[in-house]
Amino acid sequence: MAQSTITTGKEARTSRVSFEQSRTMYAWFFLVPTLFIIAVIAIYPLFQTFWLSFTSTRINVDRPASFVGFDNFINLFGDSDFQSALVITLAFTVITVFFEFVLGMVVALVLNANFRGRGVMRAVMLIPWALPTVISTKIWAWMYNDNYGVFTDMFRRIGIIKPNDNFAFLSTTNGTPFAMGIVSVIDIWKTTPYMALLLLAGLQLVPDDIYEAARVDGANRIQQFFQITLPLLRPSIAVALIFRTLDAVRVFDLFYALFGDRPDVQTVATFAQNKLVNQSRVGYGSAVCVILFIIIAIFVAVYVRTFKIEEA
Repeated sequence: MAQSTITTGKEARTSRVSFEQSRTMYAWFFLVPTLFIIAVIAIYPLFQTFWLSFTSTRINVDRPASFVGFDNFINLFGDSDFQSALVITLAFTVITVFFEFVLGMVVALVLNANFRGRGVMRAVMLIPWALPTVISTKIWAWMYNDNYGVFTDMFRRIGIIKPNDNFAFLSTTNGTPFAMGIVSVIDIWKTTPYMALLLLAGLQLVPDDIYEAARVDGANRIQQFFQITLPLLRPSIAVALIFRTLDAVRVFDLFYALFGDRPDVQTVATFAQNKLVNQSRVGYGSAVCVILFIIIAIFVAVYVRTFKIEEA
């Protein structure tokens, strides 16, 4: 009887191992095509960009490209335009992601409550985010127009400017901080719903019985938020911050549609586009892209370490 039990246990373990091996084999069978496509359309261009960043490659230039080592990177950090673009990109990222997270959390908590018309409100909330960035930016540009814009008219009505005067919101004379404030408002308006949607998805996974137990124990709403909601929402917060930060660091269309090639409000992405396309400096522009990739990698590493995603 004992021998039979041992044999049955060995057979069960063998069957389990065989099942695991079979599942792993099928997983790789379905993953290999995807990994191959990723390697072709993502990994190869990435390595190509890294290689070009160490060369003097230019388009429509007769002389052949040469290996220049770290010269492109050294020249970049001595370039005042790149320094300005880097500061603007980091400032824009920190400002917009912070306010979008705070406002998105508030919106998500409101929409997670049980009230009549909740589904309609969730749908309406996504309208700003659903609009193409160029279209929404142009709408705001008309609102900021110094002649017929909504904000100019409002300034006239409240007496900040005279009835026949104009206020050039998008003028270069207002300075970079003013322009940063304008573009940050647009991005916060547009992208807060996206942040709220990601956080709302996380809130939906929190069981209601946990809150019921907390209420029985005498915990108020604030205590429930900090001791239950935030800890259980940690993975969703990390994902939301990573996705939003990736978009903010790489921002191009919003600045380009609003300011064009203005050098005082360039981001790293618009600076790279100017070098790659307008000036045909492929090697120099590739170095900018590599630095952008490193900045994104640093942000992701900080988020993963801070929120301990692998332990969540």
